[in-house]
Amino acid sequence: MSTTFGLDDLARTTPARTRSISAENPTGAKGAGGAATEGTGARAASRLGQGWKVSPSIDVPAGETAVLAEIDGPGTIRHLWCTTAPHAAWRQTLLRVYWDGEQTPAVEVPLGDFFCNGWSVFSPVSSVPVTVAPNGGFNAYWPMPFRRRARVTLENLAPEQMTLYYQIDYELADVPADASYFHAQWRRSNPVDESSVHTLLDGVAGAGQYVGTYLAWGTNSPGWWGEGELKFYLDGDQDWPTICGTGTEDYFGGAWNFDVKPHGYTAYTTPYLGLNQILRPDGLYASQQRFGMYRWHVLDPVRFQEDLRVTVQCLGIGAGQGNGLKHRYRKNRDDIASTSLFYLDAPSSAALPATPGLLDLEVDAPD
Repeated sequence: MSTTFGLDDLARTTPARTRSISAENPTGAKGAGGAATEGTGARAASRLGQGWKVSPSIDVPAGETAVLAEIDGPGTIRHLWCTTAPHAAWRQTLLRVYWDGEQTPAVEVPLGDFFCNGWSVFSPVSSVPVTVAPNGGFNAYWPMPFRRRARVTLENLAPEQMTLYYQIDYELADVPADASYFHAQWRRSNPVDESSVHTLLDGVAGAGQYVGTYLAWGTNSPGWWGEGELKFYLDGDQDWPTICGTGTEDYFGGAWNFDVKPHGYTAYTTPYLGLNQILRPDGLYASQQRFGMYRWHVLDPVRFQEDLRVTVQCLGIGAGQGNGLKHRYRKNRDDIASTSLFYLDAPSSAALPATPGLLDLEVDAPD
């Protein structure tokens, strides 16, 4: 079986044409790379001249939105790479992607969360669709087909200017009639309300497949926090889901609290799932434990034909209450931020949550 991440297709010749957009070639035009005469590297290249890294990046002023790419289709975005200065921009910027002239973005996610780094602290990731390399090199390989037009932007919500290095690699070719559109949504419960349920997706209508979850989870209670079940409500499910997991750490491929004695929480990053980040308390201002974890449904997409809703319980372990009961489940009210990735048969979704502001995104990252 041929796959988009396999090697067999490399031997095939196709009519596709590869193009790449960056600060050195902002339109992706053929034969136009490296020809800039102005840019952020102009002073450094002043003795070398044109063709010597004159425009490797862009500056995005406070409160401004930069258009990173506008591409006429049909085609498929194959690779996104970027990095920023400062790292704080990872939770102070919003990445948006629009398909086929829609005014509503299909993707609206903080930059860091899209690349499994939601706490504005570097964490390496070694997976098939997302790779994060030292020190903050963000890579995404999700195939993103479009028919008429693709538009990629980045909004800087911070009160300071930020610098962005980026490259968007794509191919121009017809896309299959059954190709669907890539979507990504971000939601945060800070803290989770008294229901102790965080909603990842709600009201997504149409046919498609759910392909990935990233959670930035900050604990607000002592003890183990990851007993909550991931639940997928498919195609008209109401009170009870069709798919119900056995626990949060189980959904991310782990077991027994991610706890390896005597080390405690143990990070891992694999092709399709991982606990890539563990931020431990420092006994001073970083008083709470924080985690980052991802699960890619690449080999096991969750397919739906009518609608989709996804939730996770914020459930921990408390002390027992006698009668031989050593432990009991306890509802917690942690800080949970989720990024949900899915493909849909429409270029936009009416279920897009409210756009977060800077205070909604805020995390306490080290200086």
